[in-house]
Amino acid sequence: MELLLGSKSPRRKELLEAVGLKYTLVDINTNERFPMTLPANEVAEYLALKKSKAFKKKLINQILITADTVVVIDEQIINKPANEDEAKRMLSLLSGRMHAVYTGVCIRNEESILSFTDKTNVYFKDLTSKEIDHYVERFKPMDKAGGYGIQEWIGYIGVSKIEGDFFNVMGLPINRVYHELKSFRKDPLIDWIER
Repeated sequence: MELLLGSKSPRRKELLEAVGLKYTLVDINTNERFPMTLPANEVAEYLALKKSKAFKKKLINQILITADTVVVIDEQIINKPANEDEAKRMLSLLSGRMHAVYTGVCIRNEESILSFTDKTNVYFKDLTSKEIDHYVERFKPMDKAGGYGIQEWIGYIGVSKIEGDFFNVMGLPINRVYHELKSFRKDPLIDWIER
């Protein structure tokens, strides 16, 4: 069986590679719109399923993984910033507060489909405007939900604690993904691991 990853996220690729799973990257083009009536904690899984369904090729002896991550504060979704000013505003909003990160995952083959949401609470210390400016100008986090990457400088100096899976904040709860993949395989999952 071949593992397919339908994601442009370098973090998701990095996490699959970190556990040694061999995969093939596939391009899935779909918009990321969702019903405005959908509760914020359901959006990531909705989008992961939407991406999976947008992949129209038959999954012959293949398993497809799609995912989406959203940052939520005060029941509002904070998407990827459009520019540096927006990234700075986002980090100012998150400063000194707790927010939730939801990653929705869909794992599908020709016979089965499984989707789930993983949640992690992230607590930021108070950030100074100089710290926010330094991070945004140096790390350019415009490709990241919430305007930050926990695995980068801002995570080292700004995050005081998390409740939940650290890797979920990076974009993929890799522990759960690894174990859920087992139910899709007839042969041992370890056979996928790069040697």
